[in-house]
Amino acid sequence: METESRHQPPEEHFTVTQLAAVNAAKGLTIVCLVTCAVIFGIPDLRQVIYLCLHISYCLWWFLEQWFYPQRRQLFNEPASLPGFIFTLLFVGVFYALPGYLAFTNPAPLALTTAAVALPLYIFGSLVNASADVQKITAKQAHAGLVRDGLWRFSRNVNYFGDFLRYLSFSILAGSIWAYLVPSAIALLYLQRIGQKETAMVAKYPDFTDYQQSSARLIPFIW
Repeated sequence: METESRHQPPEEHFTVTQLAAVNAAKGLTIVCLVTCAVIFGIPDLRQVIYLCLHISYCLWWFLEQWFYPQRRQLFNEPASLPGFIFTLLFVGVFYALPGYLAFTNPAPLALTTAAVALPLYIFGSLVNASADVQKITAKQAHAGLVRDGLWRFSRNVNYFGDFLRYLSFSILAGSIWAYLVPSAIALLYLQRIGQKETAMVAKYPDFTDYQQSSARLIPFIW
């Protein structure tokens, strides 16, 4: 038995959930941003605001799981070792790319840039958090399909809010390369939306009617 155990692949001994992998990645993002601050310094408001926004978002990710333990039921599938490493690199390092670009941008922060980025972050965070809380509350009450409140405007309004938040990071970074992150997130969300809506049609008889009366992602547009 010891011989068989010794020859088992490492993945069989690796037991963490996908949520644990994402949590580790969010922590890694914070480490990456603080490292950028130590290496490049904080010469301008661009770096100050970026640190405040992105780190506060990562901290909210952890606090939300504490405030609402039901959130821990998301992404509870097991993660393989390659999947764990990919999550660390993609969510932990790649998502910090706008931060690196913000710290290496020598141009002073323009007031117009701040005036666009800050409302996007604030409203994106409010929409995302409010939509999550509404859905969690509805599930606790066994309310069935959630299609009122914020969810009457978009069937994936939580994704929309999160996208606005990441878009604000890219605007604040002031580099075209920073838009790689929200672009990748948009592609990821489009894939999830397709899978989710297929499952929702089978689960809720009134979902087809909900599709006809709401936007897929962007309220009032698409």
